[in-house]
Amino acid sequence: MSAIDFILNLAALLLWLSWRAARFDPLVKAGPITLIGTLRRAEPLRLRRWHLLAVLAALVILRAVLYWQIGSAVDWIPLLRLGAIAISFRSDYFLQMLIFSLLSFLATLGVFYLWLLLLSLVNGRPAEGEPFERLVRLHLGWIERLPWAGKLLLPFLLTFLLWLALNPLLTRWSIVPGVRIPAHRFEQATIIALCPYLTWKFLIGGILALYVLNSYVYIGSHPFWRYIEATGNNLLAPLRWAHLRLGKVDFAPIVEIALVFLIAELSERGLTLLYSKLAV
Repeated sequence: MSAIDFILNLAALLLWLSWRAARFDPLVKAGPITLIGTLRRAEPLRLRRWHLLAVLAALVILRAVLYWQIGSAVDWIPLLRLGAIAISFRSDYFLQMLIFSLLSFLATLGVFYLWLLLLSLVNGRPAEGEPFERLVRLHLGWIERLPWAGKLLLPFLLTFLLWLALNPLLTRWSIVPGVRIPAHRFEQATIIALCPYLTWKFLIGGILALYVLNSYVYIGSHPFWRYIEATGNNLLAPLRWAHLRLGKVDFAPIVEIALVFLIAELSERGLTLLYSKLAV
């Protein structure tokens, strides 16, 4: 069931991205005063943007019904991992399954935008000709126009407010333990809001692994590999002073991957310990 939930989250993410990407289609908004405005699709455009959102909403609701119907029969305990904690839901309660279905999708969507934010922070504003950086900027939308400090703090603020809004409901359902004093709820929200940044380790590790592959194996001159090379160079900037190259072999990517995963692991353990001390 967990594998099914993961696959459905990816399907929901693709629906969301399709909805976002539909606004960037030049053939949708083009006016007749431009050359591209005179172009028309060969087939009729039957699918509108709101249809994609409707399908997305239906997917979130229908899978909640699926989990509710068969989850308890197969002894499945839905888990939502938030870094410092993993909260479980009861599959025999439909409302809990609906909340879990929504939060599971929002967590996937949040990780995707967190990764886009990291790419935007690392690469800054490169030349307009970079197609992958342009794609990052388009999907970030208004967030891309924020200063770097605003981009860095936005995930924390959104997660903080979302936890404060959901915590009373989760506590009432005994999904998460209560707190000794009301102020602890804000401290819990602070700890939970720091956890999303831990997911950056997977993106950093993946990009640096591809960077190493591209450095020693000629794969081609596709723009994707140029983007990986530029992003990898920017990620490795903090270790340039260490001179970790031995002959033709550069150990900096491997050292940085190890450091990033070590720091993330220690941070997660520390946040988990802090959160446990705030619970009743």
